[in-house]
Amino acid sequence: MNFLEPFPIQAAAIPVLLSGQDVIGQAHTGTGKTAAFSLPILQNIVPKGGIQALILAPTRELAVQISGEINKFAKYTGIRNVTIYGGQSINVQFNDLDRGVEIVVATPGRLIDHLKRGSIELNDIKFVVLDEADTMLDMGFIDDIKFILDLAPEHKITSLFSATMPPEILRLAEKYMRHPQQIFIDADDLSGEGIDQAFLIIKDREKTDYLMKFIKENKNGQTIVFCSTKDRTRRVAHELTKANFNVVSIQGDLSQFRRDKSMYTFKKGKADILVATDVAARGIDVPEVALVINYDVPNQDLVYFHRIGRTARAGGKGRAITLVSYSSVGDFRAIARQTKVQMTDLNKELGIEVKIPDTLKRETGQRGFGGSRRYTGRSRYGGGGGGRRYGGRSEGRSEHRERHSGGGKHYYGLRSRW
Repeated sequence: MNFLEPFPIQAAAIPVLLSGQDVIGQAHTGTGKTAAFSLPILQNIVPKGGIQALILAPTRELAVQISGEINKFAKYTGIRNVTIYGGQSINVQFNDLDRGVEIVVATPGRLIDHLKRGSIELNDIKFVVLDEADTMLDMGFIDDIKFILDLAPEHKITSLFSATMPPEILRLAEKYMRHPQQIFIDADDLSGEGIDQAFLIIKDREKTDYLMKFIKENKNGQTIVFCSTKDRTRRVAHELTKANFNVVSIQGDLSQFRRDKSMYTFKKGKADILVATDVAARGIDVPEVALVINYDVPNQDLVYFHRIGRTARAGGKGRAITLVSYSSVGDFRAIARQTKVQMTDLNKELGIEVKIPDTLKRETGQRGFGGSRRYTGRSRYGGGGGGRRYGGRSEGRSEHRERHSGGGKHYYGLRSRW
């Protein structure tokens, strides 16, 4: 597998987990967290011993990715794992469970379906992992997580990995973990090290032309294009397909079969471009991604760093370009202040003048210098919002954020003049 030396989170977390201690790990995407929690599990569980490890992930894409990595690590161990998530036939999952598994990788909603049906029991659990815990809380899974942890044995090894540590996560750790060892790896580093970051401020209607220009210039690998809404994702994918680009897309309205097919096609290198909403940002680990393009400016700086983290994986190099519409300049400035690297100003490089109308200058000025819109751990603890609490497709909750908030200033679902 070409592992020559451990990444920092692996070197710090693996010995602690092997010693039987709980771990709170703060590290950003692409830093090797999956191996950090998977290898100690594989070292300490036995084949045909029932379900001994539970790994919770916020999205089906991330759950599938984790399972794939565990399959590689466990190739010669006789240890089996199953991926449990909404959108896939529960009968398929029943069949996988009947064959016998030792590790369950699951999204919270579908796992609770199985727990209530009795098809999964947690009596023999030795390890529990909460991966991307801040995202699970932000998606409203806090009650689901508590429900699940209350069913797990008291004596187990629990690890929690998160890019941020909002108060809700610390309270969760205080209740369910035993004197956890805290491991912070570049906790405050949001620089996107190894990524050549650039931006271009243009009118919204000009974005597609420049998108195609930058994709054509990328000769080093595959491209991921992130859009902020499902409508934008569909439209951008359609425009690229019309222009004869080899493209697949992932967004919340696709069936699970089509999502899986798109991801498989992209990972196998049979498509050059993936157009996706933010829900996919936590579940894409493709070494050949050389370019990430933010078609829309994300509404949080951490979403930005998770997006661009799809390139330069595991210490590699990559490029990220953000297309900034005039109405989003303030939002982008807030994000740019969080980076510790110099971003390339493509307006200067390409000789493109920025002509923001006076009305938008006032808006972007107010938003641009009012401080960063950092993740604060806000979550919909009580459910609501139309999400189905225990089962169905609760994993797709983040897809409801179609970005029409903010007093109508963002226009992300429309082709505005700006």
